[in-house]
Amino acid sequence: MDLKALLFDVDGTLADTEAHGHLPAYNKAFRDLELDWNWSEQTYRSLLALPGGRERIAHYINHYKPALGACRADNDMQREEWVRSIHERKSQHFRKRLEDGQIPLRAGVERLLSQAPEAGLQVAIVSNASRATLEPFLQHALGDRLCSHIATIIGGEQVVHKKPAPDVYRKACRVLGCRPRECVAIEDSAMGLEAAHAASIVTVVTVNSNTDMHRLDQADLVVDSLGEPDAPVTVLKSPGFALEHVDIDVLQRLHAAHAVACMPAATRAEG
Repeated sequence: MDLKALLFDVDGTLADTEAHGHLPAYNKAFRDLELDWNWSEQTYRSLLALPGGRERIAHYINHYKPALGACRADNDMQREEWVRSIHERKSQHFRKRLEDGQIPLRAGVERLLSQAPEAGLQVAIVSNASRATLEPFLQHALGDRLCSHIATIIGGEQVVHKKPAPDVYRKACRVLGCRPRECVAIEDSAMGLEAAHAASIVTVVTVNSNTDMHRLDQADLVVDSLGEPDAPVTVLKSPGFALEHVDIDVLQRLHAAHAVACMPAATRAEG
């Protein structure tokens, strides 16, 4: 079964958006709204276990600032509106950081996105973020040339359950007209890996400072970035063959090796 599509997560995968974008944007929003909150890297790392920005803010209010939450919101509807307003302010600051070029793409991302169509592979963006949240990143970090290679964008608002559920990946496969076993997912976290694995998709994990301690046993390959020809990667979980950076050939070999491993023993013996 040939490889037909690459499915990319966004935050932490295409760019280190958490450390360089979202976290400073949250803290700037809190200051704007005169809230005495300041999320440390450790606090934010723990909040990343939640599947989205509004969920993180709501969880923080409920578990860290319950008294303040009760003062600001008499009922669930008011609390939801308050959370929405905080998140909207944060999104404004995140967009500004993108516009100012403060959130660069990670190593190897531009190269791999450019190589995919040349190899006849479809590309999808598969994220828990909403389309409205993704648009500034697509516009300012990827730009028109790289965006032209993207066949579809699946956001968290398009499915019932966000990652770690497999819904976004299954929807991406349906839209692309591919079976899960014809795809490779590129993720950065245990949550994303769980979603892709549950959808039966071969998965590469490129860890970052927020995810390098995650348990990633189900990944087919774990590296510290996609790398470049002149900047080799550090391989944290080997696919069983040597590599210096992740390119289309590596992904095709990884996909083929996974397909062989999944064959019944009798079939492998016949081959």
